[in-house]
Amino acid sequence: MARKGSSIRLSSSRISSLLLSMFATFASFYVAGRLWQESQTRVHLVKELDRVTAQGKSAISVDDTLKIIACREQKKTLAGLEMELSAARQEGFVSKSPKLTDGTENKKRPLVVIGIMTSLGNKKKRDAVRQAWMGTGASLKKLETEKGVIARFVIGRSANKGDSMDKSIDTENSQTDDFIILDNVVEAPEEASKKVKLFFSYAADRWDAQFYAKAIDNIYVNIDALGSTLAAHLENPRAYIGCMKSGEVFSEPNHKWYEPEWWKFGDKKAYFRHAYGEMYVITHALARFVSINRDILHSYAHDDVSTGSWFVGLDVKHVDEGKFCCSAWSSAICAGV
Repeated sequence: MARKGSSIRLSSSRISSLLLSMFATFASFYVAGRLWQESQTRVHLVKELDRVTAQGKSAISVDDTLKIIACREQKKTLAGLEMELSAARQEGFVSKSPKLTDGTENKKRPLVVIGIMTSLGNKKKRDAVRQAWMGTGASLKKLETEKGVIARFVIGRSANKGDSMDKSIDTENSQTDDFIILDNVVEAPEEASKKVKLFFSYAADRWDAQFYAKAIDNIYVNIDALGSTLAAHLENPRAYIGCMKSGEVFSEPNHKWYEPEWWKFGDKKAYFRHAYGEMYVITHALARFVSINRDILHSYAHDDVSTGSWFVGLDVKHVDEGKFCCSAWSSAICAGV
């Protein structure tokens, strides 16, 4: 029995030794193969180094190599940004050279574009505005070139497109050339918000001004006071300027200021902060924002609330400027005509 046990132990020991030898052999082959690959790589690198040196070029350090790689990556990034910028210019998202109404280049950037909201039957009001502060013909042109103020009446189309009211506006515009006619807007109270939105979009696309103002056709605008007030905000790229308030939301359908979407404004039924009244102003960046996003910006029942809603969530400076409270005695910019 002792001999048999010794025989078993000896056999097991021989098997273990054989497996260990096989493993060592395979490991040696693997290591030898890797060393051979490394030596071949080193030979190739030495030959490349000799070739570069023979051409009069000096070898570069690892740090220099990393710098070159970083520069190449930055070059690729810059090339990509240049392509995006070029595409943005083609899409109209980057300001182009400002032009006057006759298509010529304007060296001086306009201060403000004023869109005066008007209606189909309001010719008498428009004539009063022209006579009071806006001017016509040469005086309107002088307002643009000397004051940097571009003023235009903004109007939509009749519900019956091409009728006598539309033709009357076309005739008036052919004589005065002071309209922005929005063919996609029907002149109706429920389209007031859309009208203001498309005015900002159109004006921002056409004129590279510092500011864009919404006004109505029954106020007098003091151009000098407006200019000095806006000049104080030239350093703020996202200013929203006007007579600010947070008014009550009316849920009664028969109320004059009824808001069909009153339920969106919470249990207290109060509007967010917004500029209301006859006139308010936004900067170029905000007008461009409206223009780019015009198709997805929601409109409420009232245009001033709609405009305020477009800037909720943006980094916008709300400027409560009493000079834009046109119905107040303290207003220095606007007053009823």
